Amino acid sequence: MTREEINEKKQKEIEGENRKERIKKIVKVFLKTTIVLAIIITLFFFYTTYISSVKINVREYRIINEKIPDSLNGTKIIHFSDLHYGSTMFEENLKDIKKLINERNPDIIVFTGDLIAKDYKITSKEKEKLSKELKSLNAKLGKYAVLGDEDEEDITTIFNQSDFYTLKNEYDLIYNEQNSPILLVGISSLLKEEQDLEKAYSYFKQETYNANIYTISLVHEPDTATDITNMYSSDLILSGHSLNGTIQIPFANIPLIQKKGAKTYQKEHYSIGNTELYISSGLGIDDKIGIRLFCRPSINLYRISNK
Repeated sequence: MTREEINEKKQKEIEGENRKERIKKIVKVFLKTTIVLAIIITLFFFYTTYISSVKINVREYRIINEKIPDSLNGTKIIHFSDLHYGSTMFEENLKDIKKLINERNPDIIVFTGDLIAKDYKITSKEKEKLSKELKSLNAKLGKYAVLGDEDEEDITTIFNQSDFYTLKNEYDLIYNEQNSPILLVGISSLLKEEQDLEKAYSYFKQETYNANIYTISLVHEPDTATDITNMYSSDLILSGHSLNGTIQIPFANIPLIQKKGAKTYQKEHYSIGNTELYISSGLGIDDKIGIRLFCRPSINLYRISNK
């Protein structure tokens, strides 16, 4: 074998070894990438399934307004919304919700629509359990609800059995120890075209109405706030529906999903002139989206006082 042949053979051996090394490196990179992606996917699934979609946050707010009567100073209002029972919320979650609400000893409890997931076929037994858990929620001055765009008329039966008063373009006066009440107005769903603001705010047509009464409005769709603030006086509006965007940019709290009825308002809080608008992030999930991301389900607690 000549020197040239020996050199050529060695060169081929070197090239073969180099080729093997390159293949080993490619395989290692592929395996590492696959493992990292598998970990990310697992963590994403764990977060969206067990934390972001079901681990309930309690948001607390202090509301100060000089219209609030002295007798109602320190009143605690629990606000929850968009349970979407049958999405990520089931009987075991209801027990957690009940505990979170009752241990805060609220004076008033309000629910702002969408009790059952739109495509969920709830059984009669589940309805009974749902009524039982809602009935066990304790509030000294009353429990109130408005219906959402996904709520059928039979949902009213569940609320009635649960000692919730369903406000359909109606109002109620809430008293404590003295004769100085606050006004609670409940407005029907904008998307179901059932709203009648004139009827809902008919209190202000009474001959003996108090023009300076502290007014809380319950709505499902937050964009209803535009019509309310343009036509009537409401100090506090509590809403649901938007789920605060369902998916948010982390740390920036910027909602990424806009729903009809929540195009103008999606975030958790807005000041509109003299009106404060708070939007619950809800408890369940939207059937069309299927997950929450950086937007945990929540229950809101408001403490109201005049100083």
